[in-house]
Amino acid sequence: MQTAALRLRRPLPTAQLHNMLKKISVGQLRIGMHVHKLDGKWIDHPFWKTRFMLDSTGDLARLRSSGVAECWIDPGLGLDVAAPVDDTPVAPAVLHAAGRAGERFGVPSPAAAAALPSSAPRSMAAELKEAAAICDRGRQAVVAMFGEARMGNTIDADGCLDLVDDIASSILRNPGALVSLARLKTRDDYTYMHSVAVCALMVALGRQIGMSEEQCRAAGQAGLMHDIGKAVMPLEVLNKPGKLTESEFRVIRSHPERGHQLLLEGRGASPEMLDVVLNHHERVDGTGYPGRLPAEKLSQLARMGAICDVYDAITSNRPYKAGWDPAESIARMASWKGQFDSALFAAFVQSLGIYPTGSLVQLASKRVAIVAEQSPGNLVAPVVMAFYSTRTQLRMTPQRLDLASKDCSDRIVGRHTEDASAFGILDELWADPEVLRRRGR
Repeated sequence: MQTAALRLRRPLPTAQLHNMLKKISVGQLRIGMHVHKLDGKWIDHPFWKTRFMLDSTGDLARLRSSGVAECWIDPGLGLDVAAPVDDTPVAPAVLHAAGRAGERFGVPSPAAAAALPSSAPRSMAAELKEAAAICDRGRQAVVAMFGEARMGNTIDADGCLDLVDDIASSILRNPGALVSLARLKTRDDYTYMHSVAVCALMVALGRQIGMSEEQCRAAGQAGLMHDIGKAVMPLEVLNKPGKLTESEFRVIRSHPERGHQLLLEGRGASPEMLDVVLNHHERVDGTGYPGRLPAEKLSQLARMGAICDVYDAITSNRPYKAGWDPAESIARMASWKGQFDSALFAAFVQSLGIYPTGSLVQLASKRVAIVAEQSPGNLVAPVVMAFYSTRTQLRMTPQRLDLASKDCSDRIVGRHTEDASAFGILDELWADPEVLRRRGR
């Protein structure tokens, strides 16, 4: 017995140990893996030890930017390599960029934005009710503003200051509530609610990169006004339920310049507003419109406007197409080289999450879930509502899971990429039905 006990205490032979370990590329690493060894010299990587549990997005980002190509993991002490679920492998690139975004803006982590002194924090459920009322007021204000422009009256840019203040205050209390709710639009009110949504996204992004409250409100006001030029576009072109002709597209592409002129002829337009209205369709590679401006000629606010405008456009239901899933939209935007400022886009991901609220995700437990709320400081472990089993192919009683909790053993293994239309509308899993009713859902 004593001999057997001694044998059990001996280290495993190297060959047997290596049979248990797996050599993978650093790009395959994910939170929850146990790193056994990093290839290369210790001076080539940023860690003083080579055996550790990978439990933070910051460490994951540093590893992926270190230059180390491969490493060994121990599946017996942590997660194994996941089976491929997501056919769009851009989330690691987004995570890598998001982990480094704070270096440019002086915001060390997603949780840092919560340190901004302002309104008292409020739960997602409580803030959604206030956000619904703000969306109602916002739609009415933008409809009235567009109506004035269509009648040839001058625009009073200061007339929406109270609305912008309400939107900014909501974002500062709970950044996820209004941003998530404003994404839900009917096809009929897209043009108006798009302005409200971009306002909210601009405030959230400004908050993420460390702007002051005053700067966040200025960014929000610029976002609210960014599409004012569409007020004077022909309605049959603006609301056309199909692909635009080349001549119709030229008309629509004139809306930044028309909006800029409307503001110049009106009252209260700030330089920030004028800049974003004119330049929110410019690209950092110099191929945008109307001026094809190179990156060095684009302000930070204009770059922010470009990101927020596109994200809301592709996630929203429009007259001619259904919106994309929020996580799919983040993934696709990450793949569009030359369109966005990469550091600002990374900060944008931090402000929303890699899997924004409303995204459908696949869990390791073979369940499909919808993201209900973000977990501060953890981009890959939001709160989700699991509602469907891929094993039984049946709906199940929804279960709320806080993936960041130590008591939760489940995790996201990728986006749910199959057709989600069979599930029907699932927003009631993350938002109160009365709140959704007010948004026309």
